[in-house]
Amino acid sequence: MFTDFYGFEGKPFQLTPDPSFYFDSATHHKAMAYLTYGLSQGEGFIIVTGEIGAGKTTLVARLLDELDTDQYVAAKIVTTHIDADDILRMVAAGFGLDIMSKDKAVLLNEIESFLRRNHKKGKRSLLIIDEVQNLPIAALEELRMLSNFQEGQHALLQSFLVGQPEFRDKWAFAPELEQLRQRVIATHHLQSMTDEETQEYILHRLKVVGWTDKPHFTEAAFQAIYQFTNGVPRKLNTLCSRILLFGAIDELTTIDKETVLSVIEDMEHDIASSGPQNKTGQESGNGSSYIAQRSSVDSQEAEMLRERIYVLEKYVKIHDETIKGTLDILTNLMDQNEDQGE
Repeated sequence: MFTDFYGFEGKPFQLTPDPSFYFDSATHHKAMAYLTYGLSQGEGFIIVTGEIGAGKTTLVARLLDELDTDQYVAAKIVTTHIDADDILRMVAAGFGLDIMSKDKAVLLNEIESFLRRNHKKGKRSLLIIDEVQNLPIAALEELRMLSNFQEGQHALLQSFLVGQPEFRDKWAFAPELEQLRQRVIATHHLQSMTDEETQEYILHRLKVVGWTDKPHFTEAAFQAIYQFTNGVPRKLNTLCSRILLFGAIDELTTIDKETVLSVIEDMEHDIASSGPQNKTGQESGNGSSYIAQRSSVDSQEAEMLRERIYVLEKYVKIHDETIKGTLDILTNLMDQNEDQGE
């Protein structure tokens, strides 16, 4: 609807990852640099993590879109909770290999043969695992074993692991993944965009679909959008789509702060309607819900912080008393030894 009203050539804030909308923020630029570096090394693992909606899948889509297919054969796998043998089947399927009724030994042999054929053709094999946090340690070990395939001094497989933040703790601290850790050549965690980057991101996506300053966004509108989304791409796409829809329905040519707050309140109302009712059963009006709820959350967080400080102070006091008691015991023992020595 809003695409016609504003004369867009497409949807600027669609949730489906599209490499043509890729925005090279500072954190995404750094991640892409690490991935490119990994390609130049041709071995080991590159790990990219980020919160939900941080733009990991779009980053990967951009990389694959720019990849020279004359030099690389790439397979992208989106994982669920699967076992070690299933990951090998998914790898084989990702590279287009027949996986019907084959056991692990046969799968490994066919994967290795495929990689060697690519190497002889002068092509590099790239494996990208998305949502890698879902994989059990045994499956990660199978991926590590695939990195053992070599032709002379050249590794036959390059692997990129992309996932949510919890994967960082898994690969960094699990004792079973020590050998995998030794083969990680670079890592990056995607951060949220800054307020300036958030504005540039919005304008970039609008320009891709032929935006000509209709609707016009005020500076205060950009600030309100950033405050609500904290620069997270998926949140930005969701909010901005709703803003454009709201603007088209009301035939707005300018998006200001009040418009943004009204849309935010509508979104929060939708969420509240599908969840538990608040204690008073009342709702805030006139675009103030977001601000009021934010203030309420801040107060709750402050109270929780005070409680945590109180608990910490208690523990510190107990800790000090324990140390003091231990020192008293040691002092008494030393005095006794000195007395016996005399």
